[in-house]
Amino acid sequence: MELKLYNTESRKKETLTPMDNNHVRMYTCGPTVYNYAHIGNFRTYVFEDLLRRTIKYFGMKITQVMNLTDVDDKTIKGAIAGKTSLNDFTEPFKKAFFEDLKTLAIEPVEHYPAATDYIPQMIEMIECLLKKGIAYQGGDGSIYYAISKFPRYGCLSHLNLEDLQVGASERVGADEYDKEHAADFVLWKKYDEERDGQIFWESPFGKGRPGWHLECSAMAVNILGETIDIHVGGVDNMFPHHENEIAQSEACSGHRFVNLWMHSEHLIVDGKKMSKSLGNFYTLRDLLNKGFTGTQIRYLLLQTHYKTQLNFTLHGLDAVTSTLQRLQDFIERLQSHTLGESNGKASEFLKQAEDTFAQALADDLNISAALAALFDLVREMHGLADQKHLSQQEAQEALKLLQKFNQVLGVLCFEKKNEVIPQDLQQLLEQRTQARQERQWGLADQLRDQILARGYIIEDTPSGAKLKKQIEKHADDTCPHP
Repeated sequence: MELKLYNTESRKKETLTPMDNNHVRMYTCGPTVYNYAHIGNFRTYVFEDLLRRTIKYFGMKITQVMNLTDVDDKTIKGAIAGKTSLNDFTEPFKKAFFEDLKTLAIEPVEHYPAATDYIPQMIEMIECLLKKGIAYQGGDGSIYYAISKFPRYGCLSHLNLEDLQVGASERVGADEYDKEHAADFVLWKKYDEERDGQIFWESPFGKGRPGWHLECSAMAVNILGETIDIHVGGVDNMFPHHENEIAQSEACSGHRFVNLWMHSEHLIVDGKKMSKSLGNFYTLRDLLNKGFTGTQIRYLLLQTHYKTQLNFTLHGLDAVTSTLQRLQDFIERLQSHTLGESNGKASEFLKQAEDTFAQALADDLNISAALAALFDLVREMHGLADQKHLSQQEAQEALKLLQKFNQVLGVLCFEKKNEVIPQDLQQLLEQRTQARQERQWGLADQLRDQILARGYIIEDTPSGAKLKKQIEKHADDTCPHP
């Protein structure tokens, strides 16, 4: 089955065909480590993880790079304000980022290069561009890229440069600038003691430091090669960052930089742009402190297609809790299932679910359809078990399929928990059972409410009523992930 992905540059779905046989080389823009990453960032990182896992699900190998931007305007400003070195300022945020990735069950990638480790390679790229006459030294001493010298500029964002004012007289020295405006951008920022403190590198063009856009080009090319299969990031990075990466890399190498570009849409909160001033700005740690788990947050960020804007709400996170409870109940039912004889339907449902799940992922990561296939399977298998038409072997086959699905989803737990029910709760359950047998419905309801208030639900099984601990939003997220 072919994996088709939407290419931002061509504006159409294309079959992923790795250049190196079955081996995909992918670059993903990582965090700027000047603060804790927020849930908008993690929406993109979870999407990238889904893409990575899907590529592996379809039998391909992958080498992925996720950079760490540890030198730019923001990190320098933070280090100076904190009266510390750049490394000492960024190190705690790097550590926190990797902790957050683990919390969200985001698979480790093969390379996490820090920008400060690739300064020599960045200087080499600038020298190459200067030699080709595509870069020039401005009156302020900084080195700029002349976008008028690169005919393909605008190929990704589909900007019409003829409608924009472009030229050497118009330059941008900041790492981030007006996303509706094209201008010659900085490759090397000349050192300014007041702005940069003691943070600088020596170069043939004088003291200074690289521009943000150049950093990703140098790391991608040096680790993955001059042409890579996939480059991924948030839609906010399409222009100017990714556009500038193309210009720098292709002008230097003379080869196509990326074959397939993918971008995830924005995350908003309660229908509004996330902002500290609006009080709707959340880091992952903010949500963990509110009692939610990494699995719950991952599922919420995962369930909306990456090209659709995601409206994040705390109510939505609460709803995810019951969704995950339903899936875990199904897993536990399969794990304990022993009674039933096959009528041949289970194999049919399992094959249909597996085919539909794969077809959905192959269609540009259609996660909604993939999850629908999962829940259709849950419904059908519950029905067979209720009718005693599910054998123990078929239950085990269903578990194996769920484990295969979880290689992509990363939200299910298959670890059996031998939970000890408190004796007084067990007595309440027995009293409720007796009350129902005696048709004392009011008393039965009171006993049920007492049980629910303790965080347990009553589950009816062929062998009688049993108690089960509810999945709470503040539950420990201890299940190992694939």
